[in-house]
Amino acid sequence: MQKVFNVLSVAGFVLSAGMVAGSVMLYTRIPAFTKFYMSELKLELTKVMTDMVPAVDDVIPELPSTTGPAIETPKLPF
Repeated sequence: MQKVFNVLSVAGFVLSAGMVAGSVMLYTRIPAFTKFYMSELKLELTKVMTDMVPAVDDVIPELPSTTGPAIETPKLPF
């Protein structure tokens, strides 16, 4: 029975040590993960916005070559 308890305690220690080591490793890598995913997100948003915004030539209308007559100002009633 003592051997079973010893195996369980060693297994518990290995699991705890693994969790602590994994947590420390993940915590130290968070800035790198954040920088990577932010750059990927910026790239994807740039592509989406470029596709959504039309070209400048399509937005600016052509200027008219002639204009119509001037509009009269309204007469005041008094």
